[in-house]
Amino acid sequence: GGGGGVLSAILAAPSVRSKEAIIRQYDHEVQGGSVIKPLVGVREDGPGDAAVVAPVLGSTRGLAIGCGLNPRYGDLDPYAMAACAINEAVRNLVAVGADPSRIALLDNFCWGNTNDPAVLGTLVRACEACRDLSIAWAMPFISGKDSLHNEYRSHGRHIAIPGTLLITALGLVSDVKKCVSMDLKAPGNMLYLIGETQEHLGGSHYHEVTGRDGGTAPQVEMAIARKLFHALHAAINARLVRSCHDLSEGGLAVAAAEMAFAGEIGADIQLSPLGDLADDVLLFSESPTRWLLEVTPENSVSFARLFADLPVAEVGKTVKESRLRIAGRSGEWLVWSALSDLKAAWQTPLGL
Repeated sequence: GGGGGVLSAILAAPSVRSKEAIIRQYDHEVQGGSVIKPLVGVREDGPGDAAVVAPVLGSTRGLAIGCGLNPRYGDLDPYAMAACAINEAVRNLVAVGADPSRIALLDNFCWGNTNDPAVLGTLVRACEACRDLSIAWAMPFISGKDSLHNEYRSHGRHIAIPGTLLITALGLVSDVKKCVSMDLKAPGNMLYLIGETQEHLGGSHYHEVTGRDGGTAPQVEMAIARKLFHALHAAINARLVRSCHDLSEGGLAVAAAEMAFAGEIGADIQLSPLGDLADDVLLFSESPTRWLLEVTPENSVSFARLFADLPVAEVGKTVKESRLRIAGRSGEWLVWSALSDLKAAWQTPLGL
């Protein structure tokens, strides 16, 4: 299908592709207390959502650490960029099993010359999002740093960095034995998409690899997000979830591909349960507060009960064939790709 080429291009994009070359340089195994490492899956090279450590050896209490970052949204809407960065960091933590009522945040601002009123205005809007979400979700900012005035002139060129906010989130895990990783676990399980997919292609990787611009940056709906955080945590706590991956850059298609090649388990997905939007939107929209989950058939009723009044859709199943297929609303296969091809695109070297 035509979507496969775009999917491979997004998987190979510098901000999506594997960071293994960097991750392997550092020792994240101090005292051997890691529960979920940065890289997960059957070959320990898939993109985990958050790292989990058990700092007190012998205790099952743990800490999850995750990040959120997408400066491309800032070109369109600095408030949305900050809100999405916070949302991504939090949903990464919730995806592995952290308690959403016990999360703290850190901010890392890198901005241009804030003596320029227009640049300062974008910084203010980002700060307003930090305030709004922190209060709405009862997640305090406990520290952070900023690096302002990142502009210079050289050889007649004026260079300014885009306003960029990195959010790091830290969450408590009451029992690390209940943690969930993002790699698919077995054929014959059901796949659910949690959260609402909207026409959020502004600032997306789909736009980047297809040469488009404009549109609306993803908007975070704070009240529904909070309900979804707590419902997903309840599902993971009740051991109803085999694998879970948040949807960020590249949307549903990228999340499904990453889960499949990390677990070496295939998947068949249908877009029709997700509504009336165009196929490319359903494939690649970057609407926030969404996750793709693997649930065994025997747990599906209990799982669905936890999401009774929330946006959730059964979108497919895991299969033993080592390929990802995604069918559009008309029923035709938009993506039909071998997992080895998708993983090869994702493992494009960083060029370090």
